[in-house]
Amino acid sequence: MDKKIERIPQRDGYGKGLLELCKENDKIMVLDADVSASTRTAWVAKEYPDKFMNVGISEQDLVGEAAGLALGGMIPFVSTYGVFLSGRAWDQIRTTVCYNNLNVKFGGAHAGISVGPDGATHQALEDMAIMRVLPNMTVIAPCDCVETKKAVIAAAATEGPVYIRFGREAVPVVTDDDTPFELGKARLVRDGKDVAIIACGAMVYEAEVAAEQLAKEGIDARVVDMHTIKPLDGECISACVRDCGVIVTAEEHQMAGGLGGAVSEYLALNCPAPVEMVGVNDRFGQSGQPDELMSAYGLTSKEIAEAARKVITRK
Repeated sequence: MDKKIERIPQRDGYGKGLLELCKENDKIMVLDADVSASTRTAWVAKEYPDKFMNVGISEQDLVGEAAGLALGGMIPFVSTYGVFLSGRAWDQIRTTVCYNNLNVKFGGAHAGISVGPDGATHQALEDMAIMRVLPNMTVIAPCDCVETKKAVIAAAATEGPVYIRFGREAVPVVTDDDTPFELGKARLVRDGKDVAIIACGAMVYEAEVAAEQLAKEGIDARVVDMHTIKPLDGECISACVRDCGVIVTAEEHQMAGGLGGAVSEYLALNCPAPVEMVGVNDRFGQSGQPDELMSAYGLTSKEIAEAARKVITRK
């Protein structure tokens, strides 16, 4: 990949998406739990103060107020760190929002290990699993700031609960305004016939780097951006099995319950095939610099390429 590739935080895309929605839709409300500078909802507070509410450090109340707004016909976006949103407010999300299929959108910031120095308490590594298990919930893990903005806009146009996870650190921008984005429809990044690498979030870029390295070894790797974890694009997975025979999943999340788990469930029920997972292996995070943590937890192109080589031997 081009070493000069631009890097922008995904959270910037979240903020820009909300600004665009606030400009165009009178029903949008943005709620935050006293972390608006980090989630970029401070941009909304400045430009559209009547559309912004800071409920303080009270995640359960945050979700409850959003549910009330949704019942009143508004489209509320709940914004705070993903680990607190999916953890502390899970009961309210489950019983108040999802059980009633309310039109509440959730922005889970600070996702993944790359949060860095904030450490394990702030690094959301289980949020996709926690959100994916809930009936009526749509789960999105966009790959960069541009795709994050598109996810926000698409979420507003989708009826029912939607969870969008996004990171804090600047990540490579690998899409542009013209790159297709459709909820529930995976994006083919690179075609190939020897192995399919299905990735989400910041790992899409790492998958592209791995594919380039594998190409130098004569291995033709397909790369897929599976930005929607639920509903999963089963047709894409089936095509990967048909054309490539084996699959690698890559995510900045626990291996259990996230993208790897979702893909494996689909494979087991529909088209069994060898799969290797790249993700966090049953560990909590720790404090450190983002790049150091990604390397220490095996979340780089190196591990993806190794998984690809390994799974090919299982054909």
